[in-house]
Amino acid sequence: MARDPDYGAFVDKFVLELTSSAHDQPLQGLTVAVKDIFDMEGYVTGFGHPDWARTHSAATSTAPAVLAVLRAGATCVGKTVMDEMAYSIDGENIHYGTPINPCAPDRVPGGSSSGSAVAVGAKIVDFSLGTDTGGSVRVPASYCGILGFRPSYDAVPSAGVVPLAQSFDTVGWFARDPVILSRVGHVLLQSPVMDPIKPSQVIIAEDCFQLSNIPNDRLGQVLVKSVEKIYGGHILKHMVLGDYVKEKVPSLKHFMSNEIKELEHNIPSLAALSNAMRSLERYEFKDNHSEWITTVKPELGPGISEWVWKAIRSTGENIDACHSVKTELHAALATLLQDFGILAIPTVPGLPPKLQTDPTTLEIFRAKAFSLLSIAGVSGFCQVSIPLGMYDNLPVAVSLLAKQGSDAFLLNVVESLYGTLKEQVEITEKQLAG
Repeated sequence: MARDPDYGAFVDKFVLELTSSAHDQPLQGLTVAVKDIFDMEGYVTGFGHPDWARTHSAATSTAPAVLAVLRAGATCVGKTVMDEMAYSIDGENIHYGTPINPCAPDRVPGGSSSGSAVAVGAKIVDFSLGTDTGGSVRVPASYCGILGFRPSYDAVPSAGVVPLAQSFDTVGWFARDPVILSRVGHVLLQSPVMDPIKPSQVIIAEDCFQLSNIPNDRLGQVLVKSVEKIYGGHILKHMVLGDYVKEKVPSLKHFMSNEIKELEHNIPSLAALSNAMRSLERYEFKDNHSEWITTVKPELGPGISEWVWKAIRSTGENIDACHSVKTELHAALATLLQDFGILAIPTVPGLPPKLQTDPTTLEIFRAKAFSLLSIAGVSGFCQVSIPLGMYDNLPVAVSLLAKQGSDAFLLNVVESLYGTLKEQVEITEKQLAG
């Protein structure tokens, strides 16, 4: 279907590897693509916009995260297309073209790490680097049918990465294979390879699964049956996450608007959580980029233009309350999960939207998505999006979250569960087709 053999994933192609005499090169022989938000010495970092590239000079050093994978033996084959200024989860770019979703060419690839996800989904590279502030690794991973890992906040250095909002920015990565996902993780996290630890509990957030318009027997139940097979049903727990968050995060009251309470199909406390996150994100984005935007006045695509200018006009009220929400949610989820608990939610509330859908019609879907995505965003916990095959010929995914700093544990859980999840998808698909 794709005329371009690269699926429109790249802004720049080149081959870059470091010659090293080191014996320990865990990524030797693997290829990587890098989102155009990371500095690479000698290249201009484009940040998804030709005006940004035009008004900035070439980087004089390479971001530590990129250096780490190169030193571990990976070969970089280029920089990938991203949403303008990383300010969208859709994956469409009016300047560089929208990378083609290899699973569903008529659907958006997800953003803002669109090209990085597409390069992995289309099997052009073995893994890729992206960033995730509000969902920019998790969403495209879900839409492109691949694995995407958002690490714990501050677990991977974000130096040499153009900031969106420093309170939430993380460096994440994509892979098709859980072993490669782990291997890349150990390099970026600088964590030793540990023996797998069995989760103490797997908590199914029932209300979050009800937000999704994918039938639960094709989503939550696939995970439940796989956990029962691998670890035993006794570690499964079911809960209404929204009620727990409402009780344990009192500062959310500042972000409960009347429209939240009246909206159908939403979880009020998580919608308020998303509001708090978006407020602080806008405030920090403005602080980082308002001078450039008001001076250069870049042409911005539909949707992104409105969000960017809303950020530029934001006043920064309730910023203290945003920080209180962060502290309270972190404590609440740490108490809930303890050291080796896992929280399961859908990555996004449904199937990838069609290309060039009017942004206003996507608002309800996007609001639900940010309710789910803000759980890890605000708490700083790590999250992995795991593909669960296709439903209606479109990719679906589930997410697992673990405590901040438990990234190596979560990567091990993915490796342990992945094969069984795949088998369970096939069994379920046969049953539903029968």
